[in-house]
Amino acid sequence: MSRALPPLRLLTVFEAVLRHGGVRPASAELNVSQPAVSQALRQLEAHLGATLLDRSTRPAGLTEAGRLLHRATAEGLGLIAEAIEDIERLNAGVGPSATVACSVGFATYWLMPRLAGFYDRNPDMAINVMTTQQGAPGLTAGVDIAIRYGDGKWNDGVVTHLFDERIDPVCSPALAARLAEAGGGLEAATLIHVNVEDGRWTPWGAYLRRAGLPAAGRRQGLHFTNYVQATQAALAGQGVMLGWRSITGDLVREGRLDYAMDATVVPEDAFYLVAADRPRSPAAVAAATAWLAGEAARPEA
Repeated sequence: MSRALPPLRLLTVFEAVLRHGGVRPASAELNVSQPAVSQALRQLEAHLGATLLDRSTRPAGLTEAGRLLHRATAEGLGLIAEAIEDIERLNAGVGPSATVACSVGFATYWLMPRLAGFYDRNPDMAINVMTTQQGAPGLTAGVDIAIRYGDGKWNDGVVTHLFDERIDPVCSPALAARLAEAGGGLEAATLIHVNVEDGRWTPWGAYLRRAGLPAAGRRQGLHFTNYVQATQAALAGQGVMLGWRSITGDLVREGRLDYAMDATVVPEDAFYLVAADRPRSPAAVAAATAWLAGEAARPEA
């Protein structure tokens, strides 16, 4: 089997070109010339007897053979990198670890503020946090646990329900007071929007319909691409955002945000933990899973 495999050097070049989106940045990372990178790609195609790149487009796209190889190469090199990290930790006497993938909002406002509690209980273990900008995190190479918002119907790992969500309009306490003085509605408020591709995250229009409220907000409002930006704008008193329990719950309890009005919507979806069937460190994943489930079950979570 090993004789049928191309040299690892060629696969590394192929993966770097696709990850960076071009020959020039790949050559800089690999510290070789651009012609050397191009030659390595041609050698890889010759070894496989297949065209991997569609050079008729700019930038070059992948052929079907290229997509197959890229998927396998990215996963394989990722596993090799993770194994090397595990070996380095073993040699350094570092304890087992679990990698948790979640959205940047969940990591910033729910997971990170609680993480010290895990280390208090598990001083010899580590949790590595990997964030995603859009969509449900996958159990890709190197990921042991994915925190997902959805219906829980996934079959790529062991699914554990963490907590249900709730949506409330929130803003700074000062803005909440001004809105209350004006009658308690949102008609004249500046609404903070988060533009995401995942339709599971309820936008303002859907929220207002479900809450039985009239159209609200100044026409344009403020628009952001993730909930961290939106939350910072709300904290600064720039408008009213849709506060999700996982993101703004702690901020409301701390008094840094307040409810703009009493109009809670409970979506059908919830937060779940999805653990890999064959984790790299079963002990660390078991400890992280138990701790996350325990934190999610706390009344203030």
